[in-house]
Amino acid sequence: MEPLKVALLGCGSVGTEVARLLTTHATELAQRVGTPMELTGIAVRRLGVDRGLDVDPELFTTDATELVKRADLVVEVFGGIEPARTLILDAMAGGASVVTANKALLAEDGPTLYRAAELHGVDLYYEASVAGAIPLLRPIRESLAGDRIRRVLGIVNGTTNYVLDKMDSSGLGFAEAVSQAQVLGYAEADPTADVEGFDAAAKAAILASLAFHTRVSATDVHREGITRVTAADVASARAMGAVVKLLAICERTVDESGAEGVSVRVHPAMVPLSHPLAGVRDAFNAVFIEAEAAGELMFYGRGAGGLPTASAVLGDLISAARNRVGGSRGPGESSYAELPLRAMGQVITRYHISLDVEDRPGVLAQVSKVIAEHGVSIETVRQQRVPAAEPAAGEDVHESEPHRSSLVVVTHSAPDAALAATVQALAKLDVVAAVVGVMRVEGED
Repeated sequence: MEPLKVALLGCGSVGTEVARLLTTHATELAQRVGTPMELTGIAVRRLGVDRGLDVDPELFTTDATELVKRADLVVEVFGGIEPARTLILDAMAGGASVVTANKALLAEDGPTLYRAAELHGVDLYYEASVAGAIPLLRPIRESLAGDRIRRVLGIVNGTTNYVLDKMDSSGLGFAEAVSQAQVLGYAEADPTADVEGFDAAAKAAILASLAFHTRVSATDVHREGITRVTAADVASARAMGAVVKLLAICERTVDESGAEGVSVRVHPAMVPLSHPLAGVRDAFNAVFIEAEAAGELMFYGRGAGGLPTASAVLGDLISAARNRVGGSRGPGESSYAELPLRAMGQVITRYHISLDVEDRPGVLAQVSKVIAEHGVSIETVRQQRVPAAEPAAGEDVHESEPHRSSLVVVTHSAPDAALAATVQALAKLDVVAAVVGVMRVEGED
């Protein structure tokens, strides 16, 4: 066969490594595919920038629209919604298969891309969109296609995992840990997409769509970031034998009538040290899958970075090229289940609640009564007296503030709506000076 023409859209950290691997390993890749793959162009926003690539300068172009018209295979690593979506659709209309790492586009408008791939008889691959180099989407989409996945629980954002890990292991504050992540290149100059959970929410939508054969978009995902996680939260987790992680949680649920549904959420949670995800350190990613037949599976590795992500892109590119050579296609969208999406209030979870309360008899009884009134039961209670502040000069000792206690309550599992209402009711108690912190507890049955 003649060489397959490859168009590369984008030449940032990932695109640069894709181009480097395509050119330096061209002979070996040709042997794996059955025909050569020829890099015919690299679309960039600006020409004349030194990208450290040993390729013909004539390959670079700012005309991405023209480039995709003459390609057999298109690799999209521009990111963002536009012009990526239009370019992908144009490429498919011209008969090219597409490999993308664009999680934002897939989470927002994946069905449109799937329909175009089906209409034009081409492939759409996107392994690199979630968890970088970790082989994750392909096992869910293909290896577990004969199984029923019950739950996907994962750390899918390396930046936030690095920040929370340093807050725990080094005692850094949130702002200090973010600054360190920026210096090391783990966090962008504007880390909002990471620390506010937008990045993880897009990935959770992709995971849930594949795992439960149901269309899930980023807007369907309940999202909370880590900006409110404090040193006190991290210390409290440590005291109960846990660590704080930003989790993406996708679950198949069954309500009281027996009807199935899907819940998808991203939020910080306390994870017991006994759970495999608790040991995921630094900027690594890991995803824990629970399936009916396969049981528990764990996928772990580098979730970001130019070279690891390029590895996933090349794997997809070879699959698409092999399909082209063999006249076949890879799997398309599977959304037959159409399970309803459950609101966050319906999710069954557990709460870790820290209260600042008066240190006197009867306080625990009042707190327990409010919790019970909301249909929630207590698993553990920890109370510690907080030393009273020294009275100011000239202040009578009897006028000083009453003694206070730190009261920590961990609940049993209950609907999130009931737990949230419990916290609101506790805040109104006269004996409660403040609700110091609230965090969900995950990773235990």
